Amino acid sequence: MKKTLLTLFISALIFSSCNQTTTKKGADPNQEFDVVILNGRVMDPETNFDGIRNVGVKDGKIAIITEAEISGKETIDATGHVVAPGFIDGHQHTIEPYVYRLMLRDGRTTLLDLEVGGFGPEIDKFYEQREGNAPVNYGVAVAHELARAAVLDEFKDWKRYYTLDAVGTRSGKEGWSKTRPSLEQANEILKMMDEGLRKGGLGIGSTVGYMREGVSSREIFELQKLAGAYGRQTGMHFRMTPGSDVEETLGIQEMLANASALGAPANAIHFNNPGYNLVYELLLRMQEKGHNVWGEIYPYAAGSTALNAVFLEPEVWVKTLGNKYEETLQDVETGEFYTQESREEMLKKEPTRLVLVYKSKEEWIVNWIKMKGVAIGSDGMPFIPDDGLTWETPYEDFPNTHPRLAGSFAKVLRLARENNIPLMQAVSMTSYNYANPLGKMGLKAMQVRGRLQEGMVADITIFNPETVTDNSTYAKGTLPSTGIPHVIVNGIIVMRDSEPIKRFDAGQPIRFEIEEKGHFEPLSVENWEKAFYASPADFSGAGLKRQADR
Repeated sequence: MKKTLLTLFISALIFSSCNQTTTKKGADPNQEFDVVILNGRVMDPETNFDGIRNVGVKDGKIAIITEAEISGKETIDATGHVVAPGFIDGHQHTIEPYVYRLMLRDGRTTLLDLEVGGFGPEIDKFYEQREGNAPVNYGVAVAHELARAAVLDEFKDWKRYYTLDAVGTRSGKEGWSKTRPSLEQANEILKMMDEGLRKGGLGIGSTVGYMREGVSSREIFELQKLAGAYGRQTGMHFRMTPGSDVEETLGIQEMLANASALGAPANAIHFNNPGYNLVYELLLRMQEKGHNVWGEIYPYAAGSTALNAVFLEPEVWVKTLGNKYEETLQDVETGEFYTQESREEMLKKEPTRLVLVYKSKEEWIVNWIKMKGVAIGSDGMPFIPDDGLTWETPYEDFPNTHPRLAGSFAKVLRLARENNIPLMQAVSMTSYNYANPLGKMGLKAMQVRGRLQEGMVADITIFNPETVTDNSTYAKGTLPSTGIPHVIVNGIIVMRDSEPIKRFDAGQPIRFEIEEKGHFEPLSVENWEKAFYASPADFSGAGLKRQADR
């Protein structure tokens, strides 16, 4: 018996050893790779690997990570640099050629708009416009706001089928923001969003904080139920953001209660606001119970929005929240702070004028970067208008905007260095922490990104951990980051020696497969009552059996 057990034990060891050898064995190091990255500090946040290695890229994928000598058609010397998964920006409102260079300078390889997103019936056109026309990966959620504008305001002036059109809705009628839809209108809104999900949209984006008067709790629940029917996330700008620590927490509790009841993924959009510590704890505790919920931050104390945002009205911003325009509301273009009177005057001329909103404390930013599992979403704002802006437009000629557009990812890395936060924590925030929950939803493109491993897609950002720095400021928000010399997207070098390369064939769509049939079932009072009210049949023998089966 002892001999038999010993034999089985030895056999198990041999089998295990064989498996480990097979797993660790990569491509033939003697072949010629498409791109090789030599002598870099390879960091993989999923496995926590951190070591000096050579990386070989072949056919768009990471073919080998090795200490052996390798050679390729193109070579990057990464000595003294970190070789990291390409940075994933899950909250970028400007997915346009004129900002791609700024995004590459900040190390970003994937741009997603998961907060606003695209107009549901036209999601396919968003992807068609960018196919073969982007050096970075791109994708959008389905926009709650734009569906409401289409139904409640009959808004049809679609320019790009996604977030830029929101400015058109916000400067026109207010039905999208302040109107409670009828049941018929609600079904039409949901039907539009269902069409976007059917066409591969990355879940639903809801800016309910801009629509707090018009959107009921039932409407939010039905949104999350619809996204959950596809197994996809709802990314939410909370109902009471910006608000006090109590209001911010109540806002996320609305989303998390729905996510728990529905078993649906949920994304806490830019929760870097008062009450962030409790919001973070809520997310962690939900994750511990197996829910696919997560959150993002951007590393700035000020936000940015349109001057006519509902939460900037005196009744909310001044009387309820106790803020002073003279200290918290700054014009992006002039740098001047508003008074109540000057705001009212500007609203008559330019209601969607871009402003900075100071809502958080600077000392909180480092705390946000310490939070494990949290992702980075820049909330980069578009330039309005953007006529004449192209890939070639000099950085200094861009209109001013919030510095998060250009510097969010480099700033996270810089602050981690300056505050003794583990570099692996910062690398994880820039890539894996968005890829992982999106991959758990079944999004195949994110199951092979956000990691630096053999077999993964070769989206790679190479930076100098000692010098990487954000240079954008509130005075000039379009100054490019430095210390990130090389970027690779889908195996193609799109930036070398800090010079972006116009390889518009490099970017790929981040999208679910198109489905033949949608999942939406129209809402009706009768169906709800049938499902939830007691009836005599429930207490018959068959009814009692059904209840027991539940």
